[in-house]
Amino acid sequence: MTTTETAAGVLPVLADVPPTELRVAVLGVGMMGADHVARLQSRISGARVVVVSDAFAEKADGVAAGVPGCRVVADPPAAIADPEVDAVVIATPGQFHQDQVLACIQHGKPVLCEKPLTMDAESSLAVVRAEDEYAARTGRRLVQVGFMRRFDPEYAQLRALIASGEIGEPLVMHCAHRNPSVPSHFTSEMMITDSVVHEVDVARFLLDEEAAAVTVLRPRATRHAVAGESDPLFVLLEMASGRMVDVECFVSTGIAYEVRTEVVAEDGIALIGLDTGLVRQSRGPAGAVRSSTITPSFKERFGRAYDIEVQRWVDAARRGGIDGPGVWDGYAAAVVAEAGVQALRTGGRTEVRMAQR
Repeated sequence: MTTTETAAGVLPVLADVPPTELRVAVLGVGMMGADHVARLQSRISGARVVVVSDAFAEKADGVAAGVPGCRVVADPPAAIADPEVDAVVIATPGQFHQDQVLACIQHGKPVLCEKPLTMDAESSLAVVRAEDEYAARTGRRLVQVGFMRRFDPEYAQLRALIASGEIGEPLVMHCAHRNPSVPSHFTSEMMITDSVVHEVDVARFLLDEEAAAVTVLRPRATRHAVAGESDPLFVLLEMASGRMVDVECFVSTGIAYEVRTEVVAEDGIALIGLDTGLVRQSRGPAGAVRSSTITPSFKERFGRAYDIEVQRWVDAARRGGIDGPGVWDGYAAAVVAEAGVQALRTGGRTEVRMAQR
């Protein structure tokens, strides 16, 4: 099997896409799962949703009612095993992912699993081993992990710029991950496992190397922080080559959803995510004013990335493979996130210890 370099990394070159539609089961139809159902129904070609499954029957019934020919299968294992299902999208809570992904591997069905792959590094490694064994027998990879930023046009452009060598060797990367607000149950540890984990994958994707150590600092907390939690956080990733990646994670800004990434290299600097939408400059009472529209949530900021991700997953699944981050990427993110949580708890530098593949 040959490979090719794409915006999502080195991927297998697969055979021509067969003419049949991919019949998809979507597990979990909360905000993310329902969004994927709508996407598959209206914006993705070559696939249709035939089964939905959710712990809340009324929610599943409501989503299925809006999709012609879609059935509700209450039991997720039964939905995965259903003979009329060719592939699976997993958007259930993270604690269910391991069993559901392993079931997809057992049944030989391609799966797009929203992050996290599993809830911890140990169980993610178990999934890696299971898929490695399957791939050794069949020559196929089945599991794609939903790190959608790899499909965002700005991130793809930045990766291509780094790879071209035009700005020289990257030295430092600065990241900002800001939310207007989070639910009252959102803890400082979840800021690492649910938010900063995206920057972890971005660092690996853009710099093409693993993280070696994590340090987490607690700046003065905003008065808008969830009671008892530290917000913002400052996370420092030491990469294997000696490059540094810093992440400001601030989830209670009260403003909007902002994601920025700046790469400082030997011969140039590149920045993405500075503005979205119209940028306007005008004169106000105190002088010149520069303003722009900022996206209210991740769905608007990365909507195009999700569309590209799912379309490429469908195309690859119809050919029998994946086209994007896989189980090792899910495992690597889990290992670094665990090290980050440990660093948050201890206040010290924590080394990242990854298994051998």
